[in-house]
Amino acid sequence: MLLSVLIPAYNEFKNIDTLIEKVQAVPLTKEIIIVDDGSTDGTRDRLNTYRSVPNMTIVFHEQNQGKGAAIRTAIQHMTGDIAIVQDADLEYEPQDYVALVQPILDGKEQVVYGSRFLKPENRHSYMSFYIGGQVVTMLANILYNQRLTDEPTCYKVFKADFLRSIPLDCTRFEFCPEVTAKVAKRGIKIKELPISYYPRSIAEGKKISWFDGIEAIWVLFKYRFVN
Repeated sequence: MLLSVLIPAYNEFKNIDTLIEKVQAVPLTKEIIIVDDGSTDGTRDRLNTYRSVPNMTIVFHEQNQGKGAAIRTAIQHMTGDIAIVQDADLEYEPQDYVALVQPILDGKEQVVYGSRFLKPENRHSYMSFYIGGQVVTMLANILYNQRLTDEPTCYKVFKADFLRSIPLDCTRFEFCPEVTAKVAKRGIKIKELPISYYPRSIAEGKKISWFDGIEAIWVLFKYRFVN
């Protein structure tokens, strides 16, 4: 089994080395695909130093296009059997990959989400983000007959061929609701497992905003009624 780790990165110079070290330390055979989405803080220069690492693929977007666009580019380069999305910040724990991929390895699931809310000791950052995430999750459950606790989670894991088969249009943070909607419309009940979470503040570089929550709601409604 080869795990494709898909990493969209934008202005993460302070975190990128630590993240790569943590991902490489996961005891799974993996390829790491990092798409730099037009960074201007030195991330691109730093990523250039990893080009000779055998299990790493570095791709550059010349202009910032958004997380969704970077993930779509990463999908085009993956060659693994299972794919996981990994943000370039340090909010999530890559060691959780081991548990998250197991249901797919066992042939029981095609899609697994890591839920921050299934691990009670996790703390959460801003109340507005917490409430927004709960609203988006509730709507996803109502509109798509799911039983999710954490729809906007970063850790979304897919059988790679299945992910390739999903036509994605996203450019920004709407990757999450779009892929959730399109998975659910294929009749799949999404499996969730608990993960660790270490939220960062806006001052530390958190990029998502209230606008992205509104967009997520719109996307969930849109794909409920169109293909």
